[in-house]
Amino acid sequence: MPSASPRGTYQVISQVLRERIAAGDYADGLPSEAEIGQEFGVARTTVRRALRALEEAGAIKAVAGVGRAVAGGADAPPYERIMNDLLGQIRSGELPAGARLPSEAALAETYSVARGTVRRAVRELEMSGHVEARHGVGRFVRSAS
Repeated sequence: MPSASPRGTYQVISQVLRERIAAGDYADGLPSEAEIGQEFGVARTTVRRALRALEEAGAIKAVAGVGRAVAGGADAPPYERIMNDLLGQIRSGELPAGARLPSEAALAETYSVARGTVRRAVRELEMSGHVEARHGVGRFVRSAS
């Protein structure tokens, strides 16, 4: 492990793990806390702090009885995959601020899911402040203000 200040060690670890996640190295789940600690030569509390930072950023999630997995992976529920896809389109500018989202029926057809699944995905985006509903008009991407 590269030399780092003791206070920033968990940040270095979380950045390395984030890069590996982006590269697709952890499709089957992250290594155990013990394995990560051994690789970086740090205590388990430091590893837990790094993993907590990744969880708070939404990069990974805890899966009961399994360990930690990349958030939004293939094992994610359909609504979560739809939500992440739409969020990616919003962040990339493909769906810019003020753009109207496709109807629930159109999204249900696009993703081959029930409208209730689409409704939950869009509701999550509304609750997180990325999308706003206008009664009788549709749902629109909110401006990042």
